[in-house]
Amino acid sequence: MTKVARNVTARRVSPTADMLGESPVWDPQNATLYWVDGVSRLIRMHDTLAGTFRQIEVPAMIGSIGLAQDGKLVAGLVDGIYLVDIASGECAPLYKLPRPSDRIRFNDGKVDRQGRFLCGSMGVYAEASGELIRVDSTGKADVLANGIRIANSLCFSPDGATMYFSDSLDRKVRAYAYDKEEGALDRPRIHVDTAEFDSGPDGATVDSEGCIWVALVQAGKIGRFTPDGKLDCLIEAPTDMPTCMSFGGPDLTTLYLTSIKDSGSGRAISRHPHGGALYALEGLGVKGLPEPRFGQPQDLTQ
Repeated sequence: MTKVARNVTARRVSPTADMLGESPVWDPQNATLYWVDGVSRLIRMHDTLAGTFRQIEVPAMIGSIGLAQDGKLVAGLVDGIYLVDIASGECAPLYKLPRPSDRIRFNDGKVDRQGRFLCGSMGVYAEASGELIRVDSTGKADVLANGIRIANSLCFSPDGATMYFSDSLDRKVRAYAYDKEEGALDRPRIHVDTAEFDSGPDGATVDSEGCIWVALVQAGKIGRFTPDGKLDCLIEAPTDMPTCMSFGGPDLTTLYLTSIKDSGSGRAISRHPHGGALYALEGLGVKGLPEPRFGQPQDLTQ
C-alpha cells in the first residue's frame, strides 16, 4: 500500500469562488475538469491545456454530474436526472421524480462501472425523505435505498463490486456488496465511522489501490482509508469546508477538491478567505481511476 507523501502541495485553481462547490469530474478526452456550484445553478469547466474557464447555467439547483457521451454530462438537478449538452447548455430529462417537492432535491451522484448514474436525493430540511436512485441510458430507474437525509460519499471500488455511500448525518460511510449486473444492494457494513474525526462525510472518491478518500467537511480535513476501512492518512484541507474530490491531470495524480463558501441552507458557511475555491492537491504519490461514462460500461479486464 502506497503511503501518501508528506510534501503535499495545494494550489488554488478557480479564479472565482463557488457558493457550494461539488462533484468534480475529470474528462481525459479534452483535459477538462467539470464541477458544479449547486446554489448558483452552474456547471463550471476548466480547460487545463488552454488555461481557460467557462460555465453554463442550468434551470435549477444542481447536486452532481458525471461524464456522458457525445459532448454531454449526466446531472442530478432538483427534480430529476438530466442529460446536459455542454455546448448549448440544453437539459434533456431522463428521469423525473414522480412526486416533486420543494422539500426534496438530488445531491451526490456517480456513474457506476456499468455506465449507469446513481444519485441520492435528500430532504432539504434534513428529513429522512431521500432515496438512492439508479438510472440507465434508456431512462429506466430503480430505487436502491430510501430514508436518506443527506446523500453523500457515493463511489465504487476499482472492480465495481463494492459501492460506498453515506447519509452524512449518520457520520458513517457504508460499504455495500454491489451486484454489477442488477445493481442490487446487500445489507451494508460500516466502512468508516467519521464521528471520531468530529465530522460527517461529504464527497468521496477511490484511488487505483482501492483506498477511499473522504472529505471531512466539518473538520477541514481529507481522509484516505484502506479497503478494509483503516485510516491511512489525514490531510489538512486548504480551506475549512472541503466537499468533494476527483483525481485528474494527464496521469491522474492531481486531486481536485471543491469547497463551500455558503451552502445556502444556513448550515454551512465558510470562515476561510478562500472558501468556495477549487483546489488542486499535488505530490500525493498515488493515482486515481478514470471515471466511467454514462451509457458506456468500463472494460474492467484491462
